Amino acid sequence: MSSSLLEAAFAHHAWATTRLIDVCLDLSVEELETSVLGTRGPMLETLRHVVLSDAEELFFLTGNVAFDIDEEHVSLAEARVIMERNGSGWAEYISRSLDPDTMVLEVDKTDGKNRGVSRLLDHSPISPRGGEGNTVRTTTPQVRA
Repeated sequence: MSSSLLEAAFAHHAWATTRLIDVCLDLSVEELETSVLGTRGPMLETLRHVVLSDAEELFFLTGNVAFDIDEEHVSLAEARVIMERNGSGWAEYISRSLDPDTMVLEVDKTDGKNRGVSRLLDHSPISPRGGEGNTVRTTTPQVRA
């Protein structure tokens, strides 16, 4: 059992996403490519988005290049492996002493501009701002206090 509510939330996030991928592994290609109400386009696209966005957030926060995945067209089996790694990454990250005032400097891949965002609140699946779409994607995370 996790020692904190935050650890439990992130562990559940990784478990639930992996479980969803497992269920979808039994679907046909046609079913995976069908758009369904409540998804971000076809189910396969939605799962890729969830898994790769999760990895990208971990890259922003940790600087670990294992989470810097450029490939947008991963298979479900590959997405499952990535999500398992994400789960371990979140567990390791959350186990640290987190300072919500710490800022992460993000460098936009397209224009090279630097943007600072709150390290804890803007990059989280349980963020009050939704966990995505609220910051610019980067390749060079740099932490400043």
